Order: sequence, then C-alpha cells, then structure tokens
Amino acid sequence: MAGARYSRQQYVLGGGSGQRLRAAAVLVSGLRGAGAQVAAALVLAGTGRVVLRDPRGAGSAGCAQQGRPLPPAPQFLLQENDVGQNHVQASQRRLAELNPDVEVTVSTEELSEDFLDTFQVVVLTESPLEEQLRVGDICHAKGICFIVADAKGLAGQLFCDFGERFVVEDPAEGDLLYATVQHISQGNPGIVTCARAEEGRGHRFSDGNLVTFSGLEGMTELNGCKPCPVRVLDTYRLEIGDMSAFSPYRCGGQVLQVRLHQEHSYESLRQALAMPKIPVKSSAELQRSRSLHATFWALHAFREERGRLPQPRAPADAERVLELARSLGAHLGPLDEDVVRAFASVSAGDLCPVASFIGALAAQEALKAITRKLLPLDQWFYFDALECLAMEGAAGLTQEDCEPRGSRYDGQIAVFGANFQEELGRQKFFVVGAGAIGCELLKNFAMMGLAAGPGGDITVTDMDTVADSNLHRQFLFRAADVSKPKAEVAAAAMRRMNPAVKVTAHQNQVGPGTEQLYGDDFFQQLDGVISAVDTLEARAYLETRCIRSRTPLLDSGTEGARGDVLPMVPPLTKPLQSATGSTDGTFPLCTLRYYPNAIEHTLQWARDEFEGLFQLPAESVNQFLEELPEEPAQREGLEVPERVWRSLQERPRDWGDCVRWARRHWQSHYHDAIAQLLHTFPPTHESSPGVPFWSGDRRCPHPLTFDPSNDAHVAYIEAAARLWAQTYKLPTCSNRTATQDILCSMVLPPFVPQDRLRIPTTEGTDAVEEAADPGQPMELTQDLAQDLAQWRQELGGGMEARVMEPIHFEKDDDAHMDFIMAASNLRAENYGIPPADWLTSKRIAGHIVPAIVTTTAAVAGLVCLEVYKLVWRCQVLSCYRISTLFLSECLLLQVEPQQPPTYWYRGKEWSYWDRLEVRAVGANGQEMTVRELLDWLQREHGWTVSKLLHGTTMLYDAEDDAETQARQRAQKLSDGMERAGALRQLELQYLCKGDTEEECPPLLCILP
Repeated sequence: MAGARYSRQQYVLGGGSGQRLRAAAVLVSGLRGAGAQVAAALVLAGTGRVVLRDPRGAGSAGCAQQGRPLPPAPQFLLQENDVGQNHVQASQRRLAELNPDVEVTVSTEELSEDFLDTFQVVVLTESPLEEQLRVGDICHAKGICFIVADAKGLAGQLFCDFGERFVVEDPAEGDLLYATVQHISQGNPGIVTCARAEEGRGHRFSDGNLVTFSGLEGMTELNGCKPCPVRVLDTYRLEIGDMSAFSPYRCGGQVLQVRLHQEHSYESLRQALAMPKIPVKSSAELQRSRSLHATFWALHAFREERGRLPQPRAPADAERVLELARSLGAHLGPLDEDVVRAFASVSAGDLCPVASFIGALAAQEALKAITRKLLPLDQWFYFDALECLAMEGAAGLTQEDCEPRGSRYDGQIAVFGANFQEELGRQKFFVVGAGAIGCELLKNFAMMGLAAGPGGDITVTDMDTVADSNLHRQFLFRAADVSKPKAEVAAAAMRRMNPAVKVTAHQNQVGPGTEQLYGDDFFQQLDGVISAVDTLEARAYLETRCIRSRTPLLDSGTEGARGDVLPMVPPLTKPLQSATGSTDGTFPLCTLRYYPNAIEHTLQWARDEFEGLFQLPAESVNQFLEELPEEPAQREGLEVPERVWRSLQERPRDWGDCVRWARRHWQSHYHDAIAQLLHTFPPTHESSPGVPFWSGDRRCPHPLTFDPSNDAHVAYIEAAARLWAQTYKLPTCSNRTATQDILCSMVLPPFVPQDRLRIPTTEGTDAVEEAADPGQPMELTQDLAQDLAQWRQELGGGMEARVMEPIHFEKDDDAHMDFIMAASNLRAENYGIPPADWLTSKRIAGHIVPAIVTTTAAVAGLVCLEVYKLVWRCQVLSCYRISTLFLSECLLLQVEPQQPPTYWYRGKEWSYWDRLEVRAVGANGQEMTVRELLDWLQREHGWTVSKLLHGTTMLYDAEDDAETQARQRAQKLSDGMERAGALRQLELQYLCKGDTEEECPPLLCILP
C-alpha cells in the first residue's frame, strides 16, 4: 500500500498487507457504538470495500432532549446536523470522508447465502442470537471469516470463526530476531554462544523459537539449515540439536529467527456456543469469562422472552437473567453469580469506552483475516469493567436514578445514574497530545459528555501539525487538515460531535519553558491529566508535575499492536515506573565507521552519510557566504573552512558531473576504505597470540567491485547523484541508460594502501583521532572569490542568494530513503550482514514507531474507563486497573495498581505521598523568612533543622559561621530565586539534627 498514509500501519500488518486490503470486501452489520468503531477502523486502514448494514433499519438518527432530538451517544459517526436524517446514510457519508481509497456503501439486503458470498469477512454487531447462528453456519460452510462483536453496559463479547483451514502466514509482530555468533560447540546438544550487543544486551530469543544460520565459517552445515528449535540457557547462550558430527566452528555468522506458516481450525458458532474455547491465563479468569458467556446467552433469551433487555438496576430482571444463565450454562461449571447479577443490572447501558474497546478488537481480527498476519482469536474473548460498580456512589444507585431522561447520554445514565452525568459535565481535564491516542480520547470524551456542563473544561495541547501519515489512525483528521495544528483540528472536530463540550486548544509544549502557562495553579485546579505523548522525557515531566500538585494522571501509549494504560491516583497508587532500558539509538562511532555487525549500524552510518554529504556542507557554504564581506579589500587573508573549500572545489556543472562524483564516492567507501581496513588488519590478524582480531562482534569485511550492470550499485549512484544535484540546484536525469554510459566511460586510479595509517580498535582512541583532525582551513583566493560571484550570478541572485540547498533527511521522502537503503545495504554487503528491505530500512532509519488505529482506539477505551473512576473520586485501590494489551494475540492483562511505598522517619511511617505543608506567611503578613520556617518546624514537629535546601541552593546551614547563619535566617524563602508568575510554591529539602534516615517527607511552602 503506497504512500505515507499507511506507512506506520504496514509495520504492524506487514509490507504485503496493502494489496490484500485493497482487494477485500467486508460487511459490517450494526452501526451503534461497536459497529461504528469497526467500520471506522476498517475504512481508515484502507479496506477496499466496506458495506454497512443496520438491522434496526433506515430510521432517523437521534433522541429527544427538551423537545430537541440529539444523536445517540455511542454513535460517534453522527452529529447534530444529522438528526432527522437516515442514520445509515449519514454514517456512510461520514465514513466515506475518512479515506478516498475505500468504497463505503449501504445495503438493505437480507443476509442470504448469495449476498454473504460476496465478502471475505462478515462482522455482526447488535445481532440476535438466532441471526448469529444462521449467518455463522453459512460463513463456516463457505469459508467466509465470521466475527461477532457485542458491547452491553460494562461488558463486551467477541467471537471469531475463520473456517476449518485458515493459514496464518506470519503469526507474530515485529522484525525477526537475530544475533551474532561468537562460538558453537561441537557437541550433543550444541551450544551457541552469541556475541554481546550494544549496551550489554544479549540475544532476545525465547524457548521454542525456530532458527537457522548464515555466514558461518566452519560448521558450514548449519548455513541455511532447516529451521530448528532453540532452548534458552542464559542471556548469551542457546541450546540446539546434535552438532557432534558437524565440522568445527571457526568464526563469524549469525543465528536468525524463522517464522513458519501456521494452519488453524475453527468451530462454527453453533458448535462453539455450548462449550466455548476462551483463552485465559488462570482458572479464576476462566470462571469469570464463562459467567459472562452464560450471561450474554441469557440476555438473548431474556430479550426473546420479554422483548427488551433488563431494566437498569431492576433486581427482578437481574434475577431472571441469573435463572436463565444457570439453565443455559449448567454444563459450564459453577458461575460467579455476583458477576451475572452485576452485568445484567447494567446490560441495557451503552458506554462509548466499552464500544470503542470491543469494536477496536473486532476490527483487528478482521484485519488479521484479510492480511493473514498475526494470530487470530481462538475463539471467544470476554471483557468487563464491573469494578466500576463497586465504587462508592455507584453501588447504591436505584432504578429511579438510572431511568432514561430523553438525553443523548441515556445509555451512560443507565449505568451510572443522572447525578454522575452532571458531574461528568463539570470536569476539568488536561489532555497532552492530540495524536493517535489523543484523538480517540477526545472523540470518546465528546460522546461521554466530559466537560459538557457548567464549569467543565478540557484543555488539549500538541505542538505538531497534521501529517499524511496521521490519516490512517486518527478519526478526527481529514486530508484537508494536513499541515494544520493537530490540537485545533481535533478540538474543532470534537465541538462538531458535541457542541456542549468546552474544549480549548493550545499548540504548546508542556515543559519547564511553559510553566508560566501550566503552573501550580493550573495543575491543582484539574480533575485529571491525560498523557498521550510520544517521548519519555515528556511523560517524566508530566508525572513530576502531577506528583507535585497531587493531580491524578492517566498515562497511555502504544507501539504497533501493543498498548498500555497506567493510572497514577494520589494518594492511592505508587508513582508511575520510569522507563528503563531505553536507548536513543546512538552507537559508538568506532562501531559505525569500522566494525558494524547489525543492519542498525549500517543504517545509522547511512543517516550520518546523508547529513554529512547533503546537509552540513551546503549549510556551511551558505553561512560562509552570508558572512563574507562585500568589499573585496576586506576579504584578503580570510580563512575558508575545509568543508566549504571542498564543496566549492567539487561543484558539479551538470548531471554527468554528479554521476562521476557519486561513482568516486562509491569507490572510496565500498572498495578503498574496506581494502585499507583489511591492509591494516588482515583476515588472519590476531589481537593477541591465538585470539583472532576478526571474531565475536567484529565481522571481517570484504571490498566490493563496482559493476554498472548491478542494479544495487547503479541505484546507489542514481540516488546519490540526484541528491548531490539538488544541493547544487542542478537538474537531474532519470535515464538509467545514459547514466550507465557515463559510468562505463569512467576509469578510476587503482587503490594504493597506506602502510602506517592508524585505525582505532576502541571508542576511546577513535574519539582522540576525531578530535585531532578537524580539517585545516584554507585562505580565500581572488580566483575563488570570483568563482563565487559568478555562481551567484548564474543563480540570478545578489549577495544574499543561497548558492546551495541543504537537504534535511525526511523519512517520508522516497528520494531520501532511496539513498539511505542503497548506502546501508551496500555496507551490509561489505560486512556480510543480511540486507534490509524498504520498510525495515525506513522504520529503523526514521525511528518510526509502528502504529495502527485499532490499538489506539482500544487503549483510549481503557483510559476512559479509568476516567469514570476519577470522576467518581474513587478512593478504592482495587477499582483501578493497569492494562497491557496485545492485539497481536487478542490478549488483555489487567492488574490492580500497587500501593505507594512507605518509609520510616523519626519514629513514624510515612507514605510516598505524605508531605509537610505550610502556608508560608510570616507574622507581618508577608512571605516567611528562613528563621520563621525553622521556628515552625521546631514548634509543630519538634525538629531542629541543620540544613535547608531548595534543589541545589543552600538556604540555611548550621555549620556555617554565626554571621552567615544570621544572614541566611533573615532572608525570605524565595530570596535569590526568580519569582516567575507561576512560582507559588516551594518544595524544600532539609536535614535535621541527629537524622540517620535516608528519606524524609518533603516540605511544601505555599507562598503568599
């Protein structure tokens, strides 16, 4: 699937997913919350044809409020201007706007055999059980992938049947694993020892992974062998099969993961209903899931019996559902009757977060069916957030509290009551990030009515603008929004969905530089902060601010098909865990220049080459010319930096010069430099007696010989020559034959190695050498000055004209990636490293985080369920959930947050959240002095402070002389500090006389 729109998605679904998606046709039946989410995700993903069908018929959208109809809350595709119109047609128009590549149509046909036969995937939502069984039988018989998704109240259900012989071509997400081989023992079993990678990391294989080998010298029988399983012994060693009959291992090579096709068989819904196959991790989860299974089944029976779902909080209805569940699920074992009653009592509710979550999971399963990438669900999945009903305020709700009010929020009121809905409207939230997760959150907030009442407000900020690559996973953006501020576009879309919502958009970074805007007062008046940022630094800063202000923080993030939700609720939970093991993607210069052993090294080398060839020289030339005196007399003796001199000397006049320059550059890097390295350190060189120099993570390279008929060689020449021509503002040529003619006519001098050239073997010596040779400046000559003037004249500019065009690397520019991939793969060939394809090269070189709309929508749904708990001001730790989602295998792991850590100080146990607070107003009504604060600590706590600090600034030190102490005591607390408008609080550290403890409660001074 070409183009930047789907670039991030391809890393989740695979490079070949685009063609299959374009050829696919999917039926989505049911267009309430879950169905709308499924349809939107499939359209954004680029599915060729999406057909909408609503079993409720083509009625008009809306419900009444004070005589005015409004769109139903979970259906985010509808807006107020759609009220009174055909809701299916209105949904179709909104979906069609999302992606011009997708044909979105509406059908009113019956679900007949002939009709269903035109689809690869059929998704049923809001469907009665009888219809599910009938359609499921047809799809199973015809090999049509069949999905049922249902969301009711605080629970959701998902079922998949992909036929009796469904082949998964790639069952896992992410790149294949590999490691450099250091040694293989000649035994039974053989032991593979892997070389240590950057940052001390070993291999990342798991027990049972299938592997093969390449590039081994000695034990060559393993090169290209059939995939064999490994057993992990430790961080660096793997156990494989019998190696005793193989030749001895000498050096080199890699162990490579292999993923084979898998065939899966599924039962039809009719077969799977009675004894459901539910993948779970524990017996307690199995009982809960079976209880939900029986309840969903019983709700179908209840609706068939009564013509409706159970009324909210109606005990008699809930008991009847329990009776039906006991009868229908008798063979499932004992049910959790509390779960059945709780679910039944709110099953008539419609909650946007639950619909978002279940719809996203269903859409991901549909994408698996189409692309045959990742493991499909086998076969049932159940989800609930019934812990929300255990919160104080929710537990005591009555049937009257949850009666419908003729409001767009009636589905939510059915679960949480009318008073809660009013409280939702009064909330003040800060959303940091309006990207993939941020957009889904704002969409859900609009449907929930967050900040849609008196006093409510949502502030959303994002520095970025909308890009093409955002369009495949962000429902609030359209193609016309590209280059506009994300936060403003998202806020405007949110207002269209629900005009009552109060939302303010900013384009600010949240950090130390904006504390005047987002200071203590701002954070303390918030009900919650939502972190949807994409850097660890931003996450850490937000956590620090929320800890300081004791404001609840919900942190969320995704990478490909994985998502995480982390709640931090003062004073209940421990603070968020700081990320560990992160890397900024840098590698030792010595490794990049001389000893690469992984494709990441060659790609980073290519990135550095790009900057060093096409950006920095042009910037240096332009800067030199900008600073060049206009008067010739003032130029005499002026030094010209070596980089500028070289750029001017290498200036091409036409395309042929650019090709010749690229050819010389190719020869220098891929032949001469490698030949010199091998001259200094021959393949047989030893670091010390008996220890080969080229071993472990040092791969012995070989020089390449240029071949004008080799596509890879010519591709590099073309890519480099194009960029070189662009920097000098010259036209390019796309005629490969003409380029090859120029190449064939070139004769380069033979390489002559240098005998005493010093090549570093460690990073330390490399750094010394780099610092010692920055390049010598040259003197500006009259001829060179005249050449510069003529060059400017040719470009039609005066002294201010920029003679060169610096090129900044852009991962979504194909011309840039042409060079990066060609340069990297040629260097990989030098060192015997397996090359990377286009997608992999772009992801690594561009530091791209894989992303897909299904993960972001599911994570946003989970975040919003935690928002409900914050709105209730829930102080029960067991009600909150830390969630880790793996859509690649339809797995959700949820645990309760941990309690905050405690410590002992001066005979008392303190919590992490405990602190001393003092209103720092002195006797004169002004800000306290240091003396007054010390007296307060002595008076209130009996503590004699010996040291008082603010950060690294010493405010008081009892070890200083008497004069210094007197001066310190007389100072106001904030003396010597910048009193910015946001400075209303000081957090001080102290040490008391006789202290032996390492930790003490912080001291917060509220300034007047």
